[in-house]
Amino acid sequence: MNPTMNNSTNTTTGLQSLSISQRLIAGALALMLGLTFLVGTGFAGDYRLHNGAHDTRHAMGFPCH
Repeated sequence: MNPTMNNSTNTTTGLQSLSISQRLIAGALALMLGLTFLVGTGFAGDYRLHNGAHDTRHAMGFPCH
């Protein structure tokens, strides 16, 4: 076996190298971005975006009227 062709290197992925606090910050930012999209489409002037957000709220069980 050729030692230069050994592919068993010990590498870590980016997710494994994040601390718990960094993961919580990333999760909070993702949640805020998602809520911004949901609220932004809910108050959008275009009726198709508004109706899509409205139907999503009903599908998730949130009453709105």
